Amino acid sequence: MKKSLLAFAASSLFLLSSASVFAAAHTGAMPAPGATAAPMAGSTALAGTKADAKAMNQKGDDAYKAAKAACKPMKGDSEKACKRDAKLAHDKSEAQAKGMHEMAEAKTDKEKAKVVAKYEKDMAKAESKAMKK
Repeated sequence: MKKSLLAFAASSLFLLSSASVFAAAHTGAMPAPGATAAPMAGSTALAGTKADAKAMNQKGDDAYKAAKAACKPMKGDSEKACKRDAKLAHDKSEAQAKGMHEMAEAKTDKEKAKVVAKYEKDMAKAESKAMKK
């Protein structure tokens, strides 16, 4: 019941957003702020070029090494938590860099939607992996 209600709410929101963009396009008016035709929520995080993705990946690796070095003086549970947080941030950074690279290669809206879905799946996977440890 909750899933169907959530799906209904999401589809209604998308239809209302699309309707305002459609109406604005056909009347010459400006669409409402935040109204878009494409429902890609994570696409703004994935905007960039292949070079940007490579730089982001390198920056994430450097940040991970620095965070691990900062965890060395700690002991016990605080060290484990510090390393887990560093690994989570690194995994998220890698997922974003990978998504950015794939988004740069995507040509059609269908391909871009697949990239966004895969990106969101990778982010959720990183979160769940971090919680298991």
